[in-house]
Amino acid sequence: MRASQFFFNTQKEAPNEAELPSHILMVRAGLIKRLGSGLYSWMPLGLRVLRKVEAIVRDEMNKAGALELLLPAIQPKELWEETGRWAVFGPQMLKITDRHEREFCFGPTHEEVITDIARKEIRSYKQLPLNFYQIQTKFRDEIRPRFGVMRAREFMMKDAYSFHANFASLEQTYQTMFQAYGKVFNRLGLKFRAVKADTGAIGGEGSHEFHVLADSGEDGLAYCDTSDYAANVELAEAVAPQPRIAPKELMQDVETPKQTSCEQVAELLNIGLERTIKAMALIATLEDGSSQFNLLLLRGDHRMNEIKVNKLEGLKEFRFATEEEVRENLKCPPGFIGPVGVGAHVRIIADRTVAAMSDFVCGANKPKYHLSGVNFGRDLPEPSIVADIRNVVEGDVSPDGKGLLSLCRGIEVGHIFQLRTKYSEAMNATYLDENGQTQVMEMGCYGIGVSRIVGAAIEQGNDERGIIFPSSMAPFSVAICPIGYEKSEAVKLAANKLHDELLAAGIDVLLDDRGERPGVMFAEADLMGIPHRLVIGERGLAEGVVEYKARTAAEAQSLPLTNLVERVVEFV
Repeated sequence: MRASQFFFNTQKEAPNEAELPSHILMVRAGLIKRLGSGLYSWMPLGLRVLRKVEAIVRDEMNKAGALELLLPAIQPKELWEETGRWAVFGPQMLKITDRHEREFCFGPTHEEVITDIARKEIRSYKQLPLNFYQIQTKFRDEIRPRFGVMRAREFMMKDAYSFHANFASLEQTYQTMFQAYGKVFNRLGLKFRAVKADTGAIGGEGSHEFHVLADSGEDGLAYCDTSDYAANVELAEAVAPQPRIAPKELMQDVETPKQTSCEQVAELLNIGLERTIKAMALIATLEDGSSQFNLLLLRGDHRMNEIKVNKLEGLKEFRFATEEEVRENLKCPPGFIGPVGVGAHVRIIADRTVAAMSDFVCGANKPKYHLSGVNFGRDLPEPSIVADIRNVVEGDVSPDGKGLLSLCRGIEVGHIFQLRTKYSEAMNATYLDENGQTQVMEMGCYGIGVSRIVGAAIEQGNDERGIIFPSSMAPFSVAICPIGYEKSEAVKLAANKLHDELLAAGIDVLLDDRGERPGVMFAEADLMGIPHRLVIGERGLAEGVVEYKARTAAEAQSLPLTNLVERVVEFV
């Protein structure tokens, strides 16, 4: 490709609304152009990157035995009502009404649509298993679109859906897709981790997320350096500590006139935060419609994990208690509440770590006072429920028992689910088994954020000069920067010849034939993330060399003109 025949729209200044490096650099390099909130046009340079990601995803899906199709972007309300998700997904949907006042949505995902096809087309176990996929635009009405293509209202996604006669078949395809995703991200040159995850709004049972590792990631990940264990912090298990040691202190009142937080109390008493307990009042609605007042206990330096709490019996739809409800149930204002001396109507739920503590400090359930030297079994009953309800922290024991946990940040770019029969049962997607009996299909679901990968790759690879793309997804693999292209016939002939030879060798090459100054050519090539640069000048030609520099190299090196193409092919 010759630069004079391409369209570049690089910018020197960062857009005002951009926060993340990927957003800033994608706009500055001319990969995308903002149309409106969460809406971006993919410019020619950016589309080259996007198509390269698509090609690798498509190739690995085909190798994994998935069949490509294309489903409608607009979906009727009636399908979503069958699964109950029209109300659940609700505000996230971009909805429209046609001239006949019928309601539709721009598809945020396609479980209902593909299940509708399966129930109409699949009749026998002999047709199973089947795995369909598409690469298509998705739409979600984000409350606050931000971070460029990382959280947009319109985005490109690969979504696959598999159908099975039994769970064993689903597990086999799930593992195949797990391996295929690893191959995709390895081919894209990304540092990533696959982690156990919560199924969220999609539903089902088993679930894994694939995260590109980056400090700017929204998701916290827990992993063990000495084993294969990795999980989203939302799901990572906090292993139960050693058994509780015997009490050494007597319980006593401690005056805390202005101290309402564990941090303030620990500072006043000159003790470690890990010796304090914080109590959180939650209200849960029971099946009969009545309310249950709960007191959750966490160590002072730990954070509650809402997803884990949601999974406890009776707490699926919990909310935090109001000040009035706290005063009514504990006869005390928030800031001084604790588990000692509460009524039988208050359910005490303790984190595993709390249940193993002794001689701890907690609220006294009276204004301006806390209690020290508190112990379960002596000063208060054992908790009603002991459960893992906290986020793991750095240095926790790995759940597999093979080391300690470390934490990092990640950007979710893929998610796979064992849906089981959530959608097939709701939509009556059945088949006849070998005995002629009607059975509900097992299902799997597998998503990759194709456009999000581009942003995630830039978050992982960038510097003060611009983007650092992996070679597999860079818009061009090699930039030829001729010095004096319009002034020197020798330089022009050599640059043109090298361009044509690299193209013939299958290299995606850009010849900057615009006659720009060297500084401009170098800066734009670096900004756009082109991995390899070749500089041709009269002096180098006279010496029989060209200057070569890798995007991440500190210094350039000279390469002889002889066998130059072969050398470049080795680098690329």
